Amino acid sequence: MSALQNLLDPAILFFVFGIIAGALRSNLEIPPAIAKFLSLYLLMSVGLKGGFALAKSGLGPDVLIALGAALLLALVIPAIGYMLLARLVSRYDAAAIAATYGSVSAVTFIAATQFLSRNDIDFGGHMAVALTLMETPAIIMAVALAAHVRRVEGKADASAHAHTPGGLLREALTDGNQMLLLGSLAIGVLTGESGKAVMEPFSGNLFKGMLALFLMDMGLTVARNLGGLRGTSPLLIAYGLLSPLAHAGLAIGLAALLGLPAGDAILLAVLAASASYIVVPAVVREAIPEARPGLYFGMALGLTFPFNILIGIPLYTAVVNRVWT
Repeated sequence: MSALQNLLDPAILFFVFGIIAGALRSNLEIPPAIAKFLSLYLLMSVGLKGGFALAKSGLGPDVLIALGAALLLALVIPAIGYMLLARLVSRYDAAAIAATYGSVSAVTFIAATQFLSRNDIDFGGHMAVALTLMETPAIIMAVALAAHVRRVEGKADASAHAHTPGGLLREALTDGNQMLLLGSLAIGVLTGESGKAVMEPFSGNLFKGMLALFLMDMGLTVARNLGGLRGTSPLLIAYGLLSPLAHAGLAIGLAALLGLPAGDAILLAVLAASASYIVVPAVVREAIPEARPGLYFGMALGLTFPFNILIGIPLYTAVVNRVWT
């Protein structure tokens, strides 16, 4: 399916509508409590669907290979990103942006699963586990890099911002969104087909409408945060738009090498191409206060997220379908 055809999907059109409404400074808004509910609903539904599928398929070698590939990408992408970005911005900003782009966006993943389901492309439920695996490594690497920079610069207050890997891991894993996703996944695995039948009216029939409403809210948020990119270097703008393509290409090459199914390869590419604008900014804002939040948050939300939603997902799908046939 082309990017143009993807735009005809109601959920994607609501995202575009949200951007337009926000750009026109409309007072249209989703109350924060409702927006939070929509986010929790989508994560719960994706976790359950992944768990039901994993209960059916089991945890075989193919699943472990896919999860290993996801973990490898979560380590390689921020490392490469930091080396490139350190030439363009301060090393603190480079570490923060590398963490943002080395981590993942749950909403982009959810939109991709809906896209694949709509086009009858099968994918493994274990890819929801890949989503959680790829959330944390980039954060730990970025904070470690920032701590190293402070030591090199001889900052006396370096310890004030120190975060141990164990503490960061716990903070990431106990994040409410992460816990809900993991908990729903576990419940889906434990209940299997009987649980799927019981939850279908909630996690199945309502999903599309909830996603459309949430994407409209995301469109409004994107439009209202674009101003934060004013004055940003054109090279960083290019990074925000081109790095998803490079990261997705790396993931597709790895998936082809490992012989992953097409659906799993597409989701791996989407995860690699996405950037976090929720969990990572929240952690990095505290752990690397020297970095500019408007930069790493603005790039992820204002550039990379809409690019992936509107163009990236159908593009990665087309490439995988071409390579896999």
